[in-house]
Amino acid sequence: MTQAAPILLGKGEKKQYLLPGYGNRHGLITGATGTGKTVTLQILAEGFSRIGVPVFLADVKGDLSGLCQPISPHPKIDERLEKIGIPDYTPQSYPLVFWDIFGDSGHPIRTTISEMGPLLLSNLLELTDTQEGILNVAFKAADEQGLLLLDFKDLRALLNHMAQNAREYTVEYGRVTGASVAAIQRKLLVLEEQGAEQFFGEPALDLNDFMREDLSGRGIINVLAADKLIHKPRLYATFLLWLLSELFEELPEVGDPEKPKLVFFFDEAHLLFDDAPKALLQKVEQVVRLIRSKGIGVFFISQNPLDIPYDVLGQLGNRIQHALRAYTPRDQKAVRAAAQTFRANPNLDVETAITQLGVGEALISTLQDGGIPSIVDQCLMRPPESRIGPADAKQRKATFKRSPLAGKYDTAIDRESAFELLKAKAEKATKAAEEKKRKAVKKPRSSGRRRKSAGQKIMDGLVRSIGYQLGRQIVRGILGSIGR
Repeated sequence: MTQAAPILLGKGEKKQYLLPGYGNRHGLITGATGTGKTVTLQILAEGFSRIGVPVFLADVKGDLSGLCQPISPHPKIDERLEKIGIPDYTPQSYPLVFWDIFGDSGHPIRTTISEMGPLLLSNLLELTDTQEGILNVAFKAADEQGLLLLDFKDLRALLNHMAQNAREYTVEYGRVTGASVAAIQRKLLVLEEQGAEQFFGEPALDLNDFMREDLSGRGIINVLAADKLIHKPRLYATFLLWLLSELFEELPEVGDPEKPKLVFFFDEAHLLFDDAPKALLQKVEQVVRLIRSKGIGVFFISQNPLDIPYDVLGQLGNRIQHALRAYTPRDQKAVRAAAQTFRANPNLDVETAITQLGVGEALISTLQDGGIPSIVDQCLMRPPESRIGPADAKQRKATFKRSPLAGKYDTAIDRESAFELLKAKAEKATKAAEEKKRKAVKKPRSSGRRRKSAGQKIMDGLVRSIGYQLGRQIVRGILGSIGR
């Protein structure tokens, strides 16, 4: 296999490299807090960018924005460079594009309700099986009726329509109840209050904008501001899985390329798996297993290897293990589990070494020619070329200002979709009903007689009485003359 220049990670018994041709075989970076995981992530991101591979990473602590500034000289850096033997080290900045789901610290990332799909949306809303079934009905009805589901108000309008016409939907799709629809609406409201509605809408993300190079051929590093997002773990996990799913569905098969087309780094990876339903875990496993054939590499970063489900862990060929602390039985189990995943080194007691690693040291095992894991080695990690820690505000602002995507995503678009169509339909139905009602109202029938006043009624009574008396007198007169 022809490979791009290998990425130097560090040095133990010998220098350890990650071969780009196996970058799409995924990887794992683990270790306790403060042991150097973030700097290792930074080293890998720089390495992939140098060989023209775009990178996407979630910046949970805000430290990775420093990639847009060169590192400052320091005696400890010089000392480490000498120990490892890096003669061509050059402090430099890397091309960054900042992203933020909430639009505060970068370009907004949006997708549509339709693109998210009922499975991931049900997970985001934490729906019951019954409620998830109704959400599936909503998506199917939207497809059949030609209703675009772009944002929250579109979905809310469709759910309202389903509740008002529950009998029709029940006949067509199965039981739909107003109570279940109302429960989904309440959960949508909770997400709206948390700001998640900003994630849904247009312009939707074009995945090609994650796969760019700068003018010098270096891969763009896409940095997602996740310092706020991390406090909404359900949204964070759903977003990351959606992103992988979209890449899996849209990108063509490429087999085993010379280097990956894109590499993802998912920090705080346990949030992707904690309390996730079985169906979602199966989806994660499927995507991770199959997406490598699309040229996508995925690296999970977490404190403990036990945070990653075994079925996913088995897909991660490149391992970098920083120190773990064995204070509790669970910690001790994690140390044993981590030690057993490495290819044994006869000169190294891996289980003991894991608990004794210093900051900036790690156990490394990567895939070599033929896809065979290298023998584990205890290494001193190389220093990054960019700044360790967050960029200063001025530099960050300047980087964002010269972004190649400036203006493309920053203004939301609201085109005609389910909300507008259902609203127009409801108004038309209301107007038709009022017209029908108006035509149905008949004018009161007229008898042709004018209603008489009280005075007229009295006069009529007197006339009738006088006429009656005169009549009697005439009759008596006639009878009297006959008798004579």
